[in-house]
Amino acid sequence: MGSDQTGNKSGLGDIIVAPLNKLINWARAASPWYFQFGLACCAIEMMATAASRHDLERIGMMPRSSPRQADVMIVAGTVTMKMATRVKRLYEQMADPKYVVSMGSCATSGGPYWQYGYHVLKGVDLIVPVDVYIPGCPPRPEALIEGLLKLQEKILKEKPMQDTVSKNLRELFSNKVNGGKKIATTEA
Repeated sequence: MGSDQTGNKSGLGDIIVAPLNKLINWARAASPWYFQFGLACCAIEMMATAASRHDLERIGMMPRSSPRQADVMIVAGTVTMKMATRVKRLYEQMADPKYVVSMGSCATSGGPYWQYGYHVLKGVDLIVPVDVYIPGCPPRPEALIEGLLKLQEKILKEKPMQDTVSKNLRELFSNKVNGGKKIATTEA
């Protein structure tokens, strides 16, 4: 009963899913745990942001030492070519959904090393997808807090339940069961 006679969606099937999306997104956005990954001088500013004056825990951010327990990776500082493989490996160890914050000009674009620094990665977005960029060299703690609030806004706008449910329903109805074997139908 999700569509009317003309095939347009009426929204009747989203009565339960939409409020559940809001509840799940509120819980996810209110308590992102970040992976402490400080590489250079930006790490000092990240530590200052977590300290008592700015206190990241008041917006629900809790530091974690393991990538398997973190939702957000804050890449703070210069990523060298040697460190790039390790950053990617740590990103892959994080559970989904995962987010990346690029903090400072070195992590975003290579910083002052962008032209002649053959050893510096020209942006962490070349190896992992970045959700929020925080400019500055080094960015102030207030800038990091603003970037993390932008990330929370992004999380609130996601639709995990609708995406998952509609994907599963599409897979269910696109396969035909024939004698216990699933045979995928081809659509032109």
